[in-house]
Amino acid sequence: MSRPSVSRTDFNNVGACPTGLDPRRMPEHIAMIMDGNGRWAEAKGLPRIMGHRAGVEALKRTLRLCSDWGIGALTVYAFSTENWARPGDEVNFLMALFERVLQRELDSLQQEKVRIKFLGDLQVLPSKLQNLISEATALTSENNGIHFNVCTNYGGRRELVFAAQKLAERSAKGDLDPSLIDENVFASELFTAGELDPDLLIRTSGERRISNFLLWQLAYAEIHITDTLWPDFDATALREAIADYQSRHRRFGGLSSIDSCYAES
Repeated sequence: MSRPSVSRTDFNNVGACPTGLDPRRMPEHIAMIMDGNGRWAEAKGLPRIMGHRAGVEALKRTLRLCSDWGIGALTVYAFSTENWARPGDEVNFLMALFERVLQRELDSLQQEKVRIKFLGDLQVLPSKLQNLISEATALTSENNGIHFNVCTNYGGRRELVFAAQKLAERSAKGDLDPSLIDENVFASELFTAGELDPDLLIRTSGERRISNFLLWQLAYAEIHITDTLWPDFDATALREAIADYQSRHRRFGGLSSIDSCYAES
């Protein structure tokens, strides 16, 4: 049974598979909840902002690994709609950090053919950051390397509400027959329209919930939880996550070949 998804994207991106992993069964799209920056800093007696800075380095490292290993897309949870409830100083630091990192890394992303997109309700972000996002999105839109999706001011429930509102508006205008709304039509109004659904969700720091992240898109994803705090996430941790993924029998509600043998006996 094929995996339910939105339209397939041609990645043209084949990399070197690490030892011990099956190159034929690498995930095509990894989603990542990057958790533990604050705890990492506190454990070292550092301010929380130092954890966020270290988290940026972990993200750069992970993006490069995914690109090198031939993974087509990486979607990360950078800032949720709930994160506005954090202390104002921390929120302001994060917004400034996004700006600095995007300015500093854009040339590198372009040289490495990374296509970057920001997913979420971007209209409430600082105007300078919005302009940088628009510039980065336009500059890299034709790149054929890894698809790097950064969920910023993102909430899964809000995304679903936005999609429903858009469909309702189209129906009210007479542009869409409500009876024709199916999963594919609905998915076409999501922030991730045109992207393959994630095969694998990785969450760091040991938390065991998806925290309002990609509620629609993760319907068939395998989930890997690691106790590693995000700033410490490295090639070993990523390889372990993919090995765990490759150990799963992915049925998508059907039967694997082994199960089929028993069912027919």
